Amino acid sequence: MAVFSTSLSVSPSAPLSSSLSSSFAPKFRALPLILGADSTPPLPRLVVSCSSSLASDSPNYSSRPQVATVAPFGLLRNDGSMPKQSYRWQRVLLKVSGEALAGDQTQTIDPKITMSIAREVASVTRLGIEVAIVVGGGNIFRGASWAGCSGLDRSSADYIGMLATVMNAIFLQATMESIGIPTRVQTAFRMSEVAEPYIRRRAVRHLEKGRVVIFAAGTGNPFFTTDTAAALRCAEINAEVVLKATNVDGVYDDDPRTNPNAQLLENLTYQEVTSKDLSVMDMTAVTLCQENNIPVVVFNLAKPGNIAKAIIGEKVGTLIGGRNQQRGCDHSTLAQELRILNEFET
Repeated sequence: MAVFSTSLSVSPSAPLSSSLSSSFAPKFRALPLILGADSTPPLPRLVVSCSSSLASDSPNYSSRPQVATVAPFGLLRNDGSMPKQSYRWQRVLLKVSGEALAGDQTQTIDPKITMSIAREVASVTRLGIEVAIVVGGGNIFRGASWAGCSGLDRSSADYIGMLATVMNAIFLQATMESIGIPTRVQTAFRMSEVAEPYIRRRAVRHLEKGRVVIFAAGTGNPFFTTDTAAALRCAEINAEVVLKATNVDGVYDDDPRTNPNAQLLENLTYQEVTSKDLSVMDMTAVTLCQENNIPVVVFNLAKPGNIAKAIIGEKVGTLIGGRNQQRGCDHSTLAQELRILNEFET
């Protein structure tokens, strides 16, 4: 409770009591005549000071205000109260393909898959990591596959595919916000009634505030895949890595679905991806990542905890480009991640 105190003082001579009235003013004006002074001395000044303070016995009293910030996913934390753990990546871009959202392909979008992605992203944002997402639309419509059908040209087919990515983005946004993750959808072309237009500075500001940003509609141009959009958005928002979530454990030297002896490649360079013609990302996306020195981590989305493991630098999937800085398993850190994931499961 604020306590206001009022002090009364008179300068420059002896103090006057608080009962001073205006009747004394004529007497002060007559002083020059009595003393024979040439000039009238200044009248006494009444100085009233008001100050507010908190009662010292208040349990909430502090000489310095405590600055509280709202952590991502609704956690309240005080800055400086706990040392922030350093992770390998602080701002990441997650690329989720449309096929991954379809799950077992029995339906267009599997709610269990979107909820699993939301929980994975929640475990990351609770650690203070900034997450942006680019979604594909292959589970609904793939422009390259429909081009030429019934007179549909490639450009129009690609625009339809962009609309499919917006549908996936809105569905994923609803799932994330249902568990308390503040999420924004930004589209490459204007759809103001359902999403924000893509503005780079606004997207970065959302990330700095702990919000998840989902980029939809690809690059907004035909003939470019969502992999290229992921590499482009990653470079624009200064993200440190592209995490490409797939249905396999990483990049193999052969198709693991047809060759059971296919070997998982843990580390690759951009030149190896290009020379061996590995179907990881299209060549435009690979070249864009190479020119901007953006590493790419390819991993299996279906395994719980893979996103958190990739961010803190543990060995998961395949690392393309960059230096080999993946660490071995840190049991204390891994236990913390699993504990966070178990909170969402329960």
